[in-house]
Amino acid sequence: MKDGPTRLRLARTTGVGPILYRRLMQRFGSAEAALAELPAIASRAGRSQPLDTPSLGSVQREMAAVARLGGHFLFVDTPDYPPLLALLNDAPPAIAVLGNTEYFSRTGVALVGARNASANGMRFAAELSGDLAGRGLAVVSGLARGIDAAAHRGALKTGETIACIAGGLDRPYPPEHADLLAEIAERGLVVAEAPLGTAPQARHFPRRNRVIAGLSLGVVVVEAAFRSGSLITARLAQEEGRELFSVPGSPLDARCHGSNWLIKQGAQMVETADDVIANLPPHPKLEGISRDPLFARETQAPRPRPPEIADFAPPQAVAAVTALLSPVPTAVDDLIAHCQFSAPEVRAALLDLELAGRVEALPGSRVALLSPGQLSVTST
Repeated sequence: MKDGPTRLRLARTTGVGPILYRRLMQRFGSAEAALAELPAIASRAGRSQPLDTPSLGSVQREMAAVARLGGHFLFVDTPDYPPLLALLNDAPPAIAVLGNTEYFSRTGVALVGARNASANGMRFAAELSGDLAGRGLAVVSGLARGIDAAAHRGALKTGETIACIAGGLDRPYPPEHADLLAEIAERGLVVAEAPLGTAPQARHFPRRNRVIAGLSLGVVVVEAAFRSGSLITARLAQEEGRELFSVPGSPLDARCHGSNWLIKQGAQMVETADDVIANLPPHPKLEGISRDPLFARETQAPRPRPPEIADFAPPQAVAAVTALLSPVPTAVDDLIAHCQFSAPEVRAALLDLELAGRVEALPGSRVALLSPGQLSVTST
């Protein structure tokens, strides 16, 4: 797409994370207009450091490198972006994909679990994913050791699989899964949010987990300990209204304590592929459901107008909103109710404060004041 490089520059600008990207596009209508206004907005809101926006040449080189790998970029408010993922409040503004994007139209089911999985756990994951893929579903996982790898390999025997990776498209993790990634790219689909060349780090995996959950109507957990990444994926799926499934395991195996706990909390127990298929919710795209008017499609039901945002936030509005905020998350509606300025002016003030790095946008239309020197991790 013609404005792809400009969109990528906006998405990669310091302080512009998924939520703020959406608001900027909503307010200014294009990435080019948003980029032109960013310095003035940040200055008005009191940002002391200049914004770091990648050059046009650097993003064009990255896009060309992705193309040489056989991939391309998809942007959040465009028709070819995966519709299920677009429903997330913090859907990635840009993703790099390698493979057949037609699989985004398939019903996605995620299989996740322990990296140090048991032999029985990996065998079950492979058989379950093979059954699901063989019946037309796309199996989604994270290319990690253990359950993830077993799920991908099982799905490839009978159908399609989607791998969501934490690093760049050219940095498979773990490294020994380079051949598996190449096979998935050839016969399935690989998705990466991180820039090309990014080596995966611990902070990247929760972001990858939300993409796994976002691409799936349901998430199946196989062997997960307490405080595991798989439980993070399960929580994210539940928050987004996706169905949660879990495979029961031995109470003597610590790798199953988290997955057994999910069943106690109401997750669907899984013994066969039928248990998953029979309990999947309706596909949101077919229902015409979306949380954000940016993602309207001609085939979907009409949506309400987006919340209005003023073109300019008066300095007095910025000061008034700042005075009402605290490190404790506050609902945007409560700010509007207790502020003497109009709702569009309050939203404009919040946008300015987010860009200045003084406010963090949180799920559920909430915001929190950041202390000096504190970095926002939710919006980036």
